[in-house]
Amino acid sequence: MPADTLLFLPGASGNTDFWKPVANGLQHRGQRRFLAWPGFAGVPSDPGVNGISDLVARVVAAMAGPVALLAQSMGGVIAIRAALQKPDLVKHLVLSVTSGGLDVSALGGQDWRPMFLTQHPGLPHWFADEREDLSGRLGELSLPVLLLWGDTDPISPVSVGRRLAELLPRAELVVLHGGTHDLVFDRAAEVVPYIETHLATR
Repeated sequence: MPADTLLFLPGASGNTDFWKPVANGLQHRGQRRFLAWPGFAGVPSDPGVNGISDLVARVVAAMAGPVALLAQSMGGVIAIRAALQKPDLVKHLVLSVTSGGLDVSALGGQDWRPMFLTQHPGLPHWFADEREDLSGRLGELSLPVLLLWGDTDPISPVSVGRRLAELLPRAELVVLHGGTHDLVFDRAAEVVPYIETHLATR
């Protein structure tokens, strides 16, 4: 049986290299695909992409068969929504420092969007307006979910990871001491074994 394809989803930076240290470290036999967001990180805008729902549709369209979605920050919300749409195709979720569709501010997280937009004035503004509450739907996801968190991330603090672990039926939360919002890039060698074990779970 062929291995599931690994689809890597970046955050709002749109950096398709973000997950490459992890992808290169994994022994998993599945094909690696790195998705990009139109209008982000130098990728040309697409008039058909005007909101998070359009990015979700792009991820769903990229699923030609069983997949694992590995996603960071904003990409995690997209991954969750794609998994809710295609539970038959999404076999694993690896989510790092994402809001997961929760109200992060209520859990002590800082609102990063105003400063991020100031620093990146060419980005589309619609991603910063996304506020969909997915908390009531997370219980529908019966697939294995690995939550990777750092304990020094002010944007998505550990309290967010803990709440997601409560709401997702088959979630495991791993917290790395000193980990930041760039956890999976900065400390790829440490997270790879957790991801490897997770992807072997059925």
